[in-house]
Amino acid sequence: MNILNSTILFLILFFCLVQKTSAQLTVFNVSSSDITDGRKISAQQQFEITDVVESSTTFTYGLGRNWEIGANVINVDYDYKTRHFETNDTTTSSPFAPLLLINTQKVFELSDLLSVGIGAVAGANVASKHASRLVYYGYANLAASFGDQERYQLAAGPYVGNHRYLSDGTIYGFQTGMDLGIWYKKLHLMADWISGYHSKGRLTAGIEIFLTERLPLSLGWQRSNSDGSQGAVVQLTFLPK
Repeated sequence: MNILNSTILFLILFFCLVQKTSAQLTVFNVSSSDITDGRKISAQQQFEITDVVESSTTFTYGLGRNWEIGANVINVDYDYKTRHFETNDTTTSSPFAPLLLINTQKVFELSDLLSVGIGAVAGANVASKHASRLVYYGYANLAASFGDQERYQLAAGPYVGNHRYLSDGTIYGFQTGMDLGIWYKKLHLMADWISGYHSKGRLTAGIEIFLTERLPLSLGWQRSNSDGSQGAVVQLTFLPK
């Protein structure tokens, strides 16, 4: 069974087993398919710590009617051994870096519990010696929120990108994420997974601690699909009122 048929089958089963969408804000690396409320701003800062420290910054603005737009600065890679920032604009053995992207997402409500989020990020590499090149990543998530105050959230669906965003390997696949409010707005369990043997293909799992109701701190562990290498993730999110 190929990846497309597997994805379709999973979505059908998911639709049958769980009966509203849970931003371009992510669980760790997969969109939660929450939407920032109209005229509100949300933000997220993430650091992935492996052989280098990779910074990703996201801002989103709610347009209303389940639309949002925003901007991302990602793949800002700092090599703490050599004490310099890395750039890439020539090879797809690793993602182009750093990247300046525009994001957008639209959510379609299917029921009180289910929705579909369709989103994308696109832009170009910056701080390059050569001409900037287009990078992109798009996805469609089927998302569910259930329990008191929608404390349990799941999202899953297919994605497609290009090699400049993902690196060498298959440019399409499957992604899924979950956010489980075990102690709601106090302590959550979180995990997500992106399929594929490119640089973005990885499993990440951890916890989310709410420093305040609008300022959750997420701490996680991640493992690469391609070589099994491991690292840590630190993520701070600002939520609007």
